[in-house]
Amino acid sequence: MARTGPSADEGRATRLRGAAAEVFGWDSLLPGQLTAMEWVLRGRDALVVMPTGAGKSAVYQVPGVLLDGPVMVVSPLLALQRDQIQGLPRGADAPGAVAVNSDLGKTETEAAWEAVEKGEARFLYLSPEQLAKDEVVERLAGARPALFVVDEAQCVSSWGHDFRPDYLRLEQAARRVGRPPLLALTATAAPPVRREIAERLGMRRPRVLVAGFDRPNIRLEARRFLDEDERRRAVVERAAAEPKPGIVYAATRKDSESYAAELARLGFTAEAYHAGLRAAERERIHDAFLSGAADVVVATSAFGMGIDKEDVRFVLHASLPGSLDAYYQEIGRCGRDGRPALAVLHHRAEDTGMRTYFAGRAPARDTLSDVAEAVHDHAADPAGPEELRDETGLSRNRVTAAVNLLQEAGAVATGADGGIRPEPGMPPGRAVERAAETAEAHRRTDRSRVDMARAYAETTGCRRHFLLGYFGETCDAPCGNCDLCDAAEDDGGAGTGHEHADAARHPDAASYPAGTEVRHDRWGEGTVLSEDGDRITVLFDRAGYRTLSLAAVSGRDGLLTVLRRPGGDEPAA
Repeated sequence: MARTGPSADEGRATRLRGAAAEVFGWDSLLPGQLTAMEWVLRGRDALVVMPTGAGKSAVYQVPGVLLDGPVMVVSPLLALQRDQIQGLPRGADAPGAVAVNSDLGKTETEAAWEAVEKGEARFLYLSPEQLAKDEVVERLAGARPALFVVDEAQCVSSWGHDFRPDYLRLEQAARRVGRPPLLALTATAAPPVRREIAERLGMRRPRVLVAGFDRPNIRLEARRFLDEDERRRAVVERAAAEPKPGIVYAATRKDSESYAAELARLGFTAEAYHAGLRAAERERIHDAFLSGAADVVVATSAFGMGIDKEDVRFVLHASLPGSLDAYYQEIGRCGRDGRPALAVLHHRAEDTGMRTYFAGRAPARDTLSDVAEAVHDHAADPAGPEELRDETGLSRNRVTAAVNLLQEAGAVATGADGGIRPEPGMPPGRAVERAAETAEAHRRTDRSRVDMARAYAETTGCRRHFLLGYFGETCDAPCGNCDLCDAAEDDGGAGTGHEHADAARHPDAASYPAGTEVRHDRWGEGTVLSEDGDRITVLFDRAGYRTLSLAAVSGRDGLLTVLRRPGGDEPAA
């Protein structure tokens, strides 16, 4: 019988520490890193949530050199793939790494595959879009990967701020390449998002490690404006005054260019970055920022994923973000060296309308109908996504988004060969109705996420307490490093509620700790994210985020029922 006791665990830890030192030159590993690495080495599915800059990539890199087979890494951006490959050690004993993406020609692509198949490249980086190609999946299956890594795993979740439709096809891709162990990595995922990531990737009883969300060195501030010109001046003045380098996030491409131009007129090296730029120009700006040649990058949300720069001193938002998930990820790009950094949110009431509009986007009804009809027409011989694109004449993104929504609604299913078939008894018309209902539930959730971002901006209590509570993590107020806590200290706590926190705590508050599963008589089932004295914030599966008054809840029997408390405990009868 194989030994699985402490000696086996110690042996794995010793091997991992040895590989970290010999191959990567790391004298020590963080406790969370080592724990997750051991899960990987044991062949367990794992979901790891670590703040930006905490060393998530090491979780697959170190055990990757000890596994018997290549490690495939799904990474969403070509620039991020390039940075991850360049960050690996060099030398004769170093693990090789290649990427297969749309930038490569036929000869380069073939050379990359041969390096993997010959064992010369230990790590293979791919975009999720590559895994939508049958020829890529078939070649991967032949390489017999030992580990399937999903980086930036929040892209899997429709509640995650970086949602990418092709990420939802990864469960099928994993099955088609032999279903190796899965490792999902992300810097930001509230409890319901973590649950959805695991479900949508088809993870098998995954181990979950959450390293904590607090970044105490980042000062949190928010400023509200009535006048747009006044806000613009404030953003430019703050970006000009703060130590460099820094990032300014703008809502639109036009705004990114306008703010960058204003900063350039003041003598700063400022670059505008957005998805409308050519790939070569985006790469130039990316490199200029990393090298220190650019003082400030003014960007839409297209910039920043995977940015590995420790000395960013500030992140300013020139408008309300679409969610606190996005906000946390974006401000996490400053202060990675542990030194003081600044995050300021500049907002107006009008921002909410624009964000709500963006949150309402979903596949059009005629797109759903075209795809559902095509799937139904091929019921006897199920078609894959590429065949559906040919059949409907729709773009790859529109077909993928429609198929994902139909599948989530239970109207279609994907087989092991990648073919998409209608569920029994599900004609196209009914399939479209089911998908439309699911899309409306997503819209409600997305709009509630905008409401939570606005609530953060307008809170009168500790900002860190509010932000961490959104992710299901507790933080005692005052935090000592946000504008509202400073204001409370200056006036003795008047006006912020800090001095009354204990007195205002509702008697039933202890009954709803973060992670409690509940059912509301109107909004259905949900999960408690945080408790704040006299109220709780709940993420409902179909209704999104809601903040409930405990006084109202306790005054109405049956309004809110506890289904399960953290740790799996059922409520007392």
